[in-house]
Amino acid sequence: MLKGLDETVLAETFEQRITLTPGAKTLVETMKSAGAVTALVSGGFTYFTSRVAKAAGFQFTQANELLIADGALTGHVAVPILGRTAKQSALIRIAGNHEILMEDTIAVGDGANDLSMLGRANLGVAFRAKPAVAKAADARIDHGDLTALLYLQGMPQTEFIN
Repeated sequence: MLKGLDETVLAETFEQRITLTPGAKTLVETMKSAGAVTALVSGGFTYFTSRVAKAAGFQFTQANELLIADGALTGHVAVPILGRTAKQSALIRIAGNHEILMEDTIAVGDGANDLSMLGRANLGVAFRAKPAVAKAADARIDHGDLTALLYLQGMPQTEFIN
């Protein structure tokens, strides 16, 4: 569907339609200040996720890459395509690379491609998730912003980094 679309549309789309989820920057900065490793692993596209990750302060990001040739989208995505299995693998790899025990991991997601990752993390949290994901997760957040994840871990608001 995107084949032939001028790549400048990506910038326009980011500027006009993409915003950080409320609480994202506070969540990420507070977690980092507590010594956590933060990563944005998405089935979306790197053009957008890399910019969101930078704005929120994530240390790592992984997503799918749209292929561009001669200033236009080719209609293809670079392989491997990041899906359900790759998200779980990313969690395991990032934890292993930083000597983090799996019992010290938290994963947050909203869609079916997050289920394996949520199931593998010590705490899998459904954030404003589809019903099947909310049902399968260890915890769910249906209201509020991403700072709810800090409260879930027992952090008082006085420790939040804004």
